[in-house]
Amino acid sequence: MNLFLKINLFSILYAFVLFLALELGINVYRISDLLSLNLDAVMKIVTVLYIIGFITFSFLFFKIAKKWMEKRKSSIWSIILWFPYFILFTFIFARLFPVVNPGHDPGPGAGFVIIFAVFFYPFYLLIINVLGTGVGIKDG
Repeated sequence: MNLFLKINLFSILYAFVLFLALELGINVYRISDLLSLNLDAVMKIVTVLYIIGFITFSFLFFKIAKKWMEKRKSSIWSIILWFPYFILFTFIFARLFPVVNPGHDPGPGAGFVIIFAVFFYPFYLLIINVLGTGVGIKDG
């Protein structure tokens, strides 16, 4: 598989993981109504999914970076390219599943959480890429 395709697939995976995490957190009211569960139960389930997902995907990202990128500095592009895919996923989701019930709107602090996550996610990806590929680590 050529490098261009690998970087784009890796970027799509990066974007999808953050998209999924943020949408789970923002749509707890919808999930609660859809599954007829108590809101507290949904919040606990989402929290457990966050913890499991963080550990699982950190390990998965590390393994994929190690296998696909093989000490290439071009792996840094995946840290930049995830953002357009994230915007695309968010746009498609918003168009396919609009909020029709005003009670399902996220709380007032959700925007700050999204900004925080989108701002710090590239630093997390950089750490995973550096550890996975070994680029930037002195040998010896």
